[in-house]
Amino acid sequence: MFDSKCYEKQLKNAVSDLAGIWHSLNGSSILITGATGLIGSALTDVLCCAQSLGLAEMKIYAASRNLERMQERLKAWNELTFIQYEAAEELEWEQRFDYILHCAGNGQPGDIAREPVETMMASIIGLHHLLEHMKKSGGESRMLYVSTSEIYGTRSSGAAEWYAEEDYGRLDILNVRACYPSVRRAAETLSVSYIEEYGLDIVIARPGHIYGPNVIDRDNRVYAQFIRDALAGRDIVMKSQGKQLRSYCYVLDCVTAMLTILVSGEKGSAYNISNKESVVTIRELAEEIAGQAGRKVVCTQATDLEKKSYNLMDVSALNAEKLESLGWQGRYNLKAGVKAVLDALADQNKIMGE
Repeated sequence: MFDSKCYEKQLKNAVSDLAGIWHSLNGSSILITGATGLIGSALTDVLCCAQSLGLAEMKIYAASRNLERMQERLKAWNELTFIQYEAAEELEWEQRFDYILHCAGNGQPGDIAREPVETMMASIIGLHHLLEHMKKSGGESRMLYVSTSEIYGTRSSGAAEWYAEEDYGRLDILNVRACYPSVRRAAETLSVSYIEEYGLDIVIARPGHIYGPNVIDRDNRVYAQFIRDALAGRDIVMKSQGKQLRSYCYVLDCVTAMLTILVSGEKGSAYNISNKESVVTIRELAEEIAGQAGRKVVCTQATDLEKKSYNLMDVSALNAEKLESLGWQGRYNLKAGVKAVLDALADQNKIMGE
């Protein structure tokens, strides 16, 4: 577990927010791919926390390509079974899982810009292998496929409406940065194709921009850079005017949403994950982090590589009414979410310094 008393308290709050689902997961086997990532590791934390509190008896499998990093990140949980997972390799697992939460995938903007081919191939091949495993295991598992808000593309200039699940815009498929949303679109279509042809049970989550304290050092998304600057006592550095509108969501709100979708979502449907009280511009996010850290926001020029990594959407605000109809509500607005991150990281730094 992320080593912080503040984060531990946040985990227990998340478990409490999910009080109505634990009976559904009791006695089940659950696989989380991408268990070292921002979302996957927090998801694993919440499931293990619920089990440690005696709310559900589960067999939890954490899968990642970097076994050592995963074991270090999740070492506090005795309930876990660790699996080395290479998306590009065929799976030889004999274990059948009741639930698969597929969080693996390259979501780092810098990596996407440098490795567009690998980004596409790992995403679609990795999903294909998991779907084949579900089929060979009898097709009785349920998968939650974690997609992205970027699949919506862009709309006409000046359009500021929030995206509902059926609102698809334009993707410039000859822009190499489109590799990420393009392959996620393809992955969603592959999922519903397996539903149609083989009767598999799959539901789709489309998170917005997720942030949290369990950020890794190599994470180059803007929120991670802002947080690192704040904790280091530096001013927040922006590489643009930050006018883009985004659906930001604290990672534990994202996890409670995902587990709600897993248990209650309709087969073959997609659900936006967005806290309506945390839809702000990049500039507003930077100012909130800077304000709570006692710093200021400064602007500088982006490099050409950084520009190539930018999300193509000026507006990626998500309408989450469909998710809310399942009974989900976010706990953290922007102010509360930023405070939760900074408190948890400050607490971790204090513990590590003792």
